[in-house]
Amino acid sequence: MLNNKTIILGVTGSIAVYKAAELASKLTQAGAKVEVVMTEAATKFVSPLTFRSLTNRPVVTSMWELASEFSIEHVALAEAADVVVIAPATANIIAKLAVGIADDMLSCTVLATRAPVIIAPAMHSGMWENAITQENVAKLKKRGLVFVGPEYGRLASGGMGQGRFAEIEKIIGTISQVLGRKGDLAGKRIVVTAGGTQEAIDPVRFVGNHSSGKMGYAVAEAARDRGAKVTLVTAPTALPDPAGIEVVHIERAAQMRKAVVKAVTEADALIMAAAVADYQPKSRARQKIKREATGASLTLNLVRTPDILSEVKGDFIKVGFAAESENLLANTREKLKRKQVDLFVANDITVPGSGFGADTNKVTLISKDGKAESLPLMSKREVADKILDRVAGLLRRKKKK
Repeated sequence: MLNNKTIILGVTGSIAVYKAAELASKLTQAGAKVEVVMTEAATKFVSPLTFRSLTNRPVVTSMWELASEFSIEHVALAEAADVVVIAPATANIIAKLAVGIADDMLSCTVLATRAPVIIAPAMHSGMWENAITQENVAKLKKRGLVFVGPEYGRLASGGMGQGRFAEIEKIIGTISQVLGRKGDLAGKRIVVTAGGTQEAIDPVRFVGNHSSGKMGYAVAEAARDRGAKVTLVTAPTALPDPAGIEVVHIERAAQMRKAVVKAVTEADALIMAAAVADYQPKSRARQKIKREATGASLTLNLVRTPDILSEVKGDFIKVGFAAESENLLANTREKLKRKQVDLFVANDITVPGSGFGADTNKVTLISKDGKAESLPLMSKREVADKILDRVAGLLRRKKKK
């Protein structure tokens, strides 16, 4: 999504400037062409050489730098942008943009550009909560500028409050979302499930599986980056909530079923990437089961959990996942017929790099007519896009009918 995109990174005089260096580095690593524009105040915190070294691009600090390719005709930078990101943004730059002041290269660029603008504020909580700042933010939001953060946390002053620079991954996620607004899934509603459900035995123990949630999160983020409005229903994972996605946290299969039923009422597609536990304890102990009280063994009475993919019905595309350790195609085709889905994503968890917790996956896509397409080992994000290519095609064919 970020590859070959021109991102104007505006850096203003906040103590969080050093975090902007990390942002510039990660955007560059993702394949973006990052053009950094620093205000004079920003250069007091970090040298322009830092950003030049990270982006391999000249850094603009003034409209009067004759060495810059953008210095004379400042609108050239604005016209080249796919997106403008001001990170960190001070109360000062927010105020200037709200009233249209253009007295430096950054404010001129924002005023001149037709590209979307994202603002990541970072300031003392008192400045952020000030009524004037909030009025300025409201004005800019009304004009279509996108804000990410600030977050609550420890501030440079040592106190706690709202004003902390947003996490880098959250900013990058917001950039990806904004750039994907006109993607092939624009206007579509996609529901994705992720993670492994946990069926409680007692307040301490549960029946579960090894799912990390990485595949479902990759699908959700890829759908977001292609313009879809995404709801992610997730069991417990170690992953942060993706930016720009409605996230519903659940623990048990029954809770996931309830959340999915609610989410799919207006959905165009349901992608069930979650590893839902097949069984749950018939009853849950209210107190921790003591080892000393159970003797040499503990017997659990297990009952089936809801089969969400089979039970949830509606006029939407349904995609299921099958993690198998043997007879991959035969077992998945049987599920395909029984669950009445449009596409199944099957993976052999015994294949190196394709098991739980890995960052890669090797899957076979099996369509409703039983035809199978085996994909090579690739990153889970690449797998996600292959799945969404199929979903987009199914939605187009559905529209024509």
